[in-house]
Amino acid sequence: MAIDPLFDLTGKVALVTGGSRGLGLEMVRAFAAHGADVIIASRKIENCEAAAAEVRALGRRALAVGAHVGKWDEIDRLIEAAYAEFGRVDILVNNAGMGPRTPSHEVTEQLFDSVLNLNFKGPFRLASQIAKRMQDGEGGTIINVSSTGGAMPLPEIVPYGSSKAALNAMTLSFAHEYGPKVRVNTLSAGPFLTDIAKSWSDEARETSNNALGRPGRPEEVVTSALFLASPASSYVTGTLVRCDGGTW
Repeated sequence: MAIDPLFDLTGKVALVTGGSRGLGLEMVRAFAAHGADVIIASRKIENCEAAAAEVRALGRRALAVGAHVGKWDEIDRLIEAAYAEFGRVDILVNNAGMGPRTPSHEVTEQLFDSVLNLNFKGPFRLASQIAKRMQDGEGGTIINVSSTGGAMPLPEIVPYGSSKAALNAMTLSFAHEYGPKVRVNTLSAGPFLTDIAKSWSDEARETSNNALGRPGRPEEVVTSALFLASPASSYVTGTLVRCDGGTW
């Protein structure tokens, strides 16, 4: 396959958290198809290995790492494994996240901490440590995967929406702290027909309150991710790119 120079990731190394399924897996596949070697991280190593096998089938190198990216000790282990294998990370995608719907008055401290750890505390640690290495090296790009829930009030997922709002703010702060060698952007995803959609109603899987009137297919996140990961977005940093079908 001929690769458009704007989206050419040949020789780059990408690390994708939550990369074994859903939007993360679609990004892993797209990065590999456009020339990148890929590190896939999630809690279930067997799922990471399956994704890594797909990458290797495309002729790229891959590393599967089982890690809970809401825990700093496991994040540090992931970083060391990535640099031991490849010597650098050029593209970081903070994609892992969770957002169970729970009435706010029923949210336990454990649930609150779990959501904030995975959605914000972990991405902060991973992005800050890798951004510093990128800054000291040849630069790179970081993509924080957020959600429409971070920019609009939604009931019963307050910890989730709040953590995504924090992630959005972190993006701009990091863009200024680690620029100009490191670009940092948010990819704000709307409703997508990933695994989580299996629990939705039939109506929710077919229609959505957005301009396109439907949820997205997982592969439709690919062009937004490639844009932010590649030279195509060389003058884009500290911004939020919405891939949500025009949600309001």
